[in-house]
Amino acid sequence: MAPRGHSADDVARAALRILDDQGLPDLTMRRLATALEVQPSALYWHFPNKQTLLAELSDRIVGRMASGVPEDLRVEAHDLRDALLAYRDGAEVVSSTLALGLGSSLAHDRLTAAVTAAGFDADTARRVATTVLHYVLGFVWHEQQRLQYDSAGARDDASDDTTGLATDDFAFGLDLIAAGLRARGRV
Repeated sequence: MAPRGHSADDVARAALRILDDQGLPDLTMRRLATALEVQPSALYWHFPNKQTLLAELSDRIVGRMASGVPEDLRVEAHDLRDALLAYRDGAEVVSSTLALGLGSSLAHDRLTAAVTAAGFDADTARRVATTVLHYVLGFVWHEQQRLQYDSAGARDDASDDTTGLATDDFAFGLDLIAAGLRARGRV
């Protein structure tokens, strides 16, 4: 392989392409190095291990959320869902990164700000943001699993309109969380 200089951005973009094309299980440092035409050890110049690379990918995935001042919890949750769905295994990448305490807290911060903007105290806002973040990650992870199974023909009952149903079910769950929040009242 001919040596080539690559930036951390080049490495992350190539990793996102592999993630999107082949999925998280096939995103290996060896495969990434092959795609960039470098030795695997060259990748560690930019990312000391795979977990820090995944944290960078997580930040890029979540970074797709709409910018601006967060004002509505449901809008933020839908934006996060859209960002996660934009990449194959997006929810799994973000969830595993958060579980390891890596990556940015952008999604949680935006959800917290939306709840705070609705007039709730900081502790309630943090708890609601955590609840909604876990809801979105779990919902999208399940949604992405079904999409992959459907595309592989692994499910007999695959519906042609799973996206529409999933969006409705997602909104219903958010409405339940919002109703519970309203029932608690402003503090």
